[in-house]
Amino acid sequence: MTRMDHHITESKDKIPVKQKVAYGLGWMSTNVAVNSFSNMTLLIYNSGLGLNPILLGVAQFVPRLWDAFTDPMIGNLSDNTRSKFGRRIPYIFFGAFLLGLAFTLLWMAPKGWSEYVTFGYIMVVSLFFFTAATIYDVPRGALGFEMTDDYHERTRLFAYGSFFINVGALTTPWLYFAATRKVFKDEVEGMKYVGYFMGGLMLFGGLVCSFICKERKTQQVKHQARVKFWDSISMTSKNRTFIWLLAIVLPVTIGFYFVNGFSQYIMLYYVYGGDKANASVLMGWAGTLWAGLSLPGVFVMTYIATRIGKSKTVMLFLIIMALGNSLKIVCYSKVHPWLVLIPTASLSLGMLVLFSLVYAMLADICDEDELKTGKRREGSYQAVYGWWWKIGIAGGLLISGILLKATGFDAKFAIQSESTLFWLRFWEIGLPSVMCLISVLLLIKYPLTEQRAYEIKDLLEKRKRASLEALTVEQENVQKT
Repeated sequence: MTRMDHHITESKDKIPVKQKVAYGLGWMSTNVAVNSFSNMTLLIYNSGLGLNPILLGVAQFVPRLWDAFTDPMIGNLSDNTRSKFGRRIPYIFFGAFLLGLAFTLLWMAPKGWSEYVTFGYIMVVSLFFFTAATIYDVPRGALGFEMTDDYHERTRLFAYGSFFINVGALTTPWLYFAATRKVFKDEVEGMKYVGYFMGGLMLFGGLVCSFICKERKTQQVKHQARVKFWDSISMTSKNRTFIWLLAIVLPVTIGFYFVNGFSQYIMLYYVYGGDKANASVLMGWAGTLWAGLSLPGVFVMTYIATRIGKSKTVMLFLIIMALGNSLKIVCYSKVHPWLVLIPTASLSLGMLVLFSLVYAMLADICDEDELKTGKRREGSYQAVYGWWWKIGIAGGLLISGILLKATGFDAKFAIQSESTLFWLRFWEIGLPSVMCLISVLLLIKYPLTEQRAYEIKDLLEKRKRASLEALTVEQENVQKT
């Protein structure tokens, strides 16, 4: 079989469209939930409820840290589950209910509480929220890794996921706009009602995913020996290709979370001088462009990735991200505020490619791991990846609060000082751009190429055929005796 033959996805490896759509809806629930948490907590708890940004940073850091430590436990539990419904589906089903409830509770804190009571509330509810997200999302991610064995079909599956993530993301930038409508007393009250709707949307996506998506490895792992928690973590953490991929993704993730929410403050206090109504419109349209451009971007990404491979495609778009983010130097303009849509477009495409293809690359790593160990451990890879990613986010959010305080920002003032506005722009533009370029350098020598991935697929298929033939011979011998 030639290498070119491998580029044609066999019918047995194709995933039905309805399952791709259902998986996308399930992924949409997680993405909308976590991004809304990241984008709205500063605006509601700091600007709306007056919570000190350092306390808010702690309230964001601790649950993220907890989230990172629960991921490997749920991943290992899911890998070792043997139920008639599969290893992943039961967790996705029950997790969907928990996720919808937890998201709704996030926005129930009223005005009038003391600062430390508000801090305690967001801390407790955030812990519940991220526990629910872990129960739901780790098995959901692992499910995607095992739905097909084909290199390019994985790209297509996660492209569908990205498409629906961005359909959901069309609502995210308008949450603050919806919460600030005159029908509500203020954004704090408005966000309570917005939370009800969004919680229901997350529940819907999770249930569709659990009912329609099918697990492909249930029979293969039926008699697979259970892997102990620490053994699984150790095996995963020693995979060289996996560590390399982490080293590529983490700098970008940390770079953007170090300045989490800074762009909103820059548009609100620098571009619009504290005018929340007009700033919310631009933020809404910027977010809509982000999500809307990602929809056709999915097809562009798929086209490029199936021709030059996943790692080269990620490298290309990271360069676009770095250049686009640098354009904010001139695009954060008081005279022409809508120029900010230019860097928004480049960041949208870059993030789409990075966080779509990284999961398809993780699925390839799971095959490499099976070749070495003889075991399918998608849950552990999803979980350990999530562990490092969330540790990075947790640290980024903690430093974000400290960095915001260091700029001199004070939510009590409708107008911020020139020094504060300069440092907000300095960090928000500089850090992510540098981190993107670091990841580009690491991608140059990424070892798991398209050719190697198909070689692994072929070796695994030969091993399975040999195992099946040996089992058939053994059964025949038993019948003869």
